Amino acid sequence: MFLKWFPWRMLLRRFSRAHGFLDPAAVFAAFERFAQPAEVTTPLELLRAGVVFHARGLLNTRAIQSNLDWIWPFWVQRQFDPRDDAFLPRAFSLTHVNLTHRNWTAVGLPDSHAFPLVDPRGLVTPFFDGWSLDGWILSEDGDSLFPSRALSAEQRLKIEPNALSVCTKTLCKTGTLTVEAAVVLEDERPVCRVRYCLEADRDCRLAVALRPCNPEGVSFIHEIALSPDRRTWTVNDAPCAALSRAAERHVVSTYDGGDVAGHILERPESDRCACKVGMASAAAVFEARAGESASVSLDVALDGDREAQPAPAHVRTTPWREATANAAELRTPDARFKGLYDAALRSLILFSPGEVYPGPFTYKRFWFRDAAFILHAMLCAGFNDRVERALDRFPDRQKMNGFFYSQDGEWDANGAALWIFHRFCRLTGKPPKQEWRKPVLRAAKWIARKRCPSNAPERHAGLLPAGFSAEHLGNNDYYYWDDFWSVAGLRAAAAMCEHWRGRKAAQTFQAEADDLMNAISRSLQRSQSIRSHAGIPASPYRRMDSGAVGSIVAGYPLQLLDARDPTLSATASFLLDNCLVKGAFFHDLVHAGVNPYLTLHLAQVLLRAEDGRFLPLVERVAELASPTGQWPEAIHPRTEGGCMGDGQHTWASAEWVMIMRNMFVREESDRLILAGGIPESWLSGEQPLAFGPSPTRHGPVSVGIRTSRERVTVSWDAAWTRRPPKVEVDLAGCPRQVVEDGAVSSVTFDRNAVAEDSP
Repeated sequence: MFLKWFPWRMLLRRFSRAHGFLDPAAVFAAFERFAQPAEVTTPLELLRAGVVFHARGLLNTRAIQSNLDWIWPFWVQRQFDPRDDAFLPRAFSLTHVNLTHRNWTAVGLPDSHAFPLVDPRGLVTPFFDGWSLDGWILSEDGDSLFPSRALSAEQRLKIEPNALSVCTKTLCKTGTLTVEAAVVLEDERPVCRVRYCLEADRDCRLAVALRPCNPEGVSFIHEIALSPDRRTWTVNDAPCAALSRAAERHVVSTYDGGDVAGHILERPESDRCACKVGMASAAAVFEARAGESASVSLDVALDGDREAQPAPAHVRTTPWREATANAAELRTPDARFKGLYDAALRSLILFSPGEVYPGPFTYKRFWFRDAAFILHAMLCAGFNDRVERALDRFPDRQKMNGFFYSQDGEWDANGAALWIFHRFCRLTGKPPKQEWRKPVLRAAKWIARKRCPSNAPERHAGLLPAGFSAEHLGNNDYYYWDDFWSVAGLRAAAAMCEHWRGRKAAQTFQAEADDLMNAISRSLQRSQSIRSHAGIPASPYRRMDSGAVGSIVAGYPLQLLDARDPTLSATASFLLDNCLVKGAFFHDLVHAGVNPYLTLHLAQVLLRAEDGRFLPLVERVAELASPTGQWPEAIHPRTEGGCMGDGQHTWASAEWVMIMRNMFVREESDRLILAGGIPESWLSGEQPLAFGPSPTRHGPVSVGIRTSRERVTVSWDAAWTRRPPKVEVDLAGCPRQVVEDGAVSSVTFDRNAVAEDSP
């Protein structure tokens, strides 16, 4: 009772004003007025993540700008260089954070939660948010190589049957340094193995360095010690980095002594150091003769990573060959598309070790929204067992009131969870599990209870409450994104109840879905007066802006609207006309960057409508991929480096898998459309094309395309689980062929006849 009436607000106001601060209560009240009233102003999880992010930014502010002679990670070298496009003036910025080169690639093993990171210049961070390892070439004549300062480097993702590694090659006049990082099993323990190889053009030295930083900035090292045999580093009291051979020379430094890289060849040798600031650094140095090579490897045992959860007892670390054995295969004459697809498959596997993570670092946590998209792509790629394992964990996250909880205010979560449950059943042919019945019923009832009253006069009548929604849409509002997901979720619940013989519940949920869809239509009509465009805005209280990209979810992937629905087409046209930067979707809200996965959402809507403008979007996303075949969440339009979110975004990888699949085989109502997205350029040679097997609601399908000068043949191999569907073959530049006879499994197009018929 005391806490309720005690005048905390008045005291806080007086204290703030007495010390020259703005009244925080007044500022917060003004802040809230920019958004619709909501029960959750900002999800606690996002606040926590933001505080952690900017706390590091404060440390960076202290550490970096006063020590620019240090060897910092690649993003610092670019972002702090006034001659670089990535340069950001620091002025009154309280925090210095990576906003221009949020790019990294994780290595790991299937079903392990440990994801060592490799940055664009080969800086390796073995532990989550920990210190890093770097390699340098040292030369007495001044031609030393520090890769993070190099303007160019070659980097690639090496995909082998049973291995995944990142190889980075940087060169200077003194020689070439190659760094290869991977995770291997040693005595059933995951180990990050980093190999440094120097090809020397003149006498020089190879240095392997411990760095108190990572792709986000400072990461403390307080103590470093080298073992008596000079082969093992102990960092912060934990023996963790084993050299493949004894260090020939070893030097250390503290913050007061400057970076160990400074005057490294003149520094006295030492086996240990302690730094109260937490900026200790060290280097193991090895001789290299002209014309010869020198190499050294480091093994870092990853079971010392406190953030890497152990796999459940029933889940073992799986070899890559086994994990990818049943994956849908893509064959195409475009090597870029094929390479990006293979990389994307491995990202989907790597970041679903039980939980489903949207990324290995910034987003190494769970959201139902991201999980729905990621798991759907995994289903379409043939990873049914992994998807089922993840879905079985969903009920553990459900609250007693039926809310599928991953963060507060995530009103799309229930619809997303229900939709992917049902999609799993449709694509695998399996009935919904009895264990899912109670969570499904609770979740659908939660949606019905959560809706605003339908008989109110406001524009949001009958919709879901105002919330933070998909985070990238803007301030709290009544987002159509949440409503479309809820419609899909209710329909999914109704279909699953039919399987459980719960006809009354099925009818109730279907009626609720129809009523919500009608509420969306009424809301769009009521809000038409505030905008001059016929598209679907982000909410009934918003004019058309880039947030409308969330509303096209009604077309892809939910297919709540027909492929050529006028409002859906108008929304896509608005986004194409107003929101493209350098050929890809630029999101003004929150991300302030080019979004690969949202660009592909737009491409999917156009593909459904058989609009050829989808293809340039796909090609542009391919161009924006990193050399290792990854995409950050959002991309800086000038540096084309990551500017938002995780540097390896699983959702983006999922969308690449889905666009490749749908270009070959996509589902539309009761029919399958084959080859509808195949570019004419892919048909110019005689290399066969193929995709599959990929599950559909009618059964798994593999599609093959063979070309010659005279004809093109599209064939399919299917294991229908019900009556064969209508199959439409819609090959570019050829008349559509429709097959309704289940006994037919190929069609042939005569190229000469098509050429004669062409105007």
